[in-house]
Amino acid sequence: MKVEKVQHCLPRIRSYYSQFSEKEKMIADFIIANPEKIIHSTISGVAEELNVADATVFRFCKRLGFKGYQAMKISLASDLVTPIKDIHETINEEDSEGVIAQKVFRSNIRTLEDSLSMLNEEMFTKAIRGMISARKIEFYGTGGSGFVAMDAHHKFLRTGMTTTAYNDSHMQLISASQLTDADVIVFISHSGSNKDLLEVLDVAKKNRVTTIAITHFAKSPLSIRVDIPLFTVSQETEYRSEALASRISQLSIVDALYVNTMMKRKDLSKSSLQKMRDAISIKKI
Repeated sequence: MKVEKVQHCLPRIRSYYSQFSEKEKMIADFIIANPEKIIHSTISGVAEELNVADATVFRFCKRLGFKGYQAMKISLASDLVTPIKDIHETINEEDSEGVIAQKVFRSNIRTLEDSLSMLNEEMFTKAIRGMISARKIEFYGTGGSGFVAMDAHHKFLRTGMTTTAYNDSHMQLISASQLTDADVIVFISHSGSNKDLLEVLDVAKKNRVTTIAITHFAKSPLSIRVDIPLFTVSQETEYRSEALASRISQLSIVDALYVNTMMKRKDLSKSSLQKMRDAISIKKI
C-alpha cells in the first residue's frame, strides 16, 4: 500500500486553514460547505461565484499541494466516495459528561485518520532506515512536545539502541554540538517555528546530523529544512487547541517508528526486551 498517494483534499484544507488569508479562507469555506458542487464546477464557475479571479482559485489549489484545480477536484471526489465523517463536533453546555467524552474520542479518531492520510511512505521508510543505522538517536521537543520526546525515548530504549531525549533548549544545543553524521535527531514540534529548536537545527545541520521532524502538515521553517519531514494533521476546537489535538498523532507516529524499528532488528530487539524485563522484574511484588 502506497499511502503517500492518498491525497485527501478536505484534511489538507483543515490543516492549512489557520494560515490562510481571508480570501483563501473564503474559498476553503466554500469547498468544505459545497464539495459536491465543486467537483461538477469549472474553475471559472467557482471563481465567478466567489467573485475572485480564476488565478486566485488556481493558487489556492497549488497552496494545498495540488498541480491545479483538476487535481484538487479528483482528490475531493475521492473524499466523497470514501467519506471521512466530520466528527469535530461542537461541545455544547447541555452535553452530558458521556457525550462530551464521545466527542473527544471521535475528534481523536478523526485526527488520526487525517494524519494517516498524509503519511508519506517514502519519507517514513527513509526515517526508519536512518534510525536503524544510527549510532545514536536523540529526541528533542519543548513544552507539550517535550513529553512526546520523552515517550519516544522511553520506547526506543527497549530496542537496545543508544537514545536519549531533551526538552531543555540549552541541553539540546550542547548535545547536538557533539553529534556527527552517524547520528539522528528527531525534532517534535507542532508549529515547526519554535525559535529554540530552529537554532538547534542549525547546529545539527552544521554537524551533518540526519534530521527528522514530526510536525504539522502546513509548511514551516522546520519542515522545509529537515532531511525527513513526517506530518500530523489536526483541527482546533473550542476547548482544545490544534497543538493539543495533534499530540495523539505525534505519539502514533512515534509508535509506528518504534514498531518498525523493532521488526527490522528482530533478534536484537528480543534480546533487549528480555534484558529490560529481567531488570524491572525486581520491582514487582
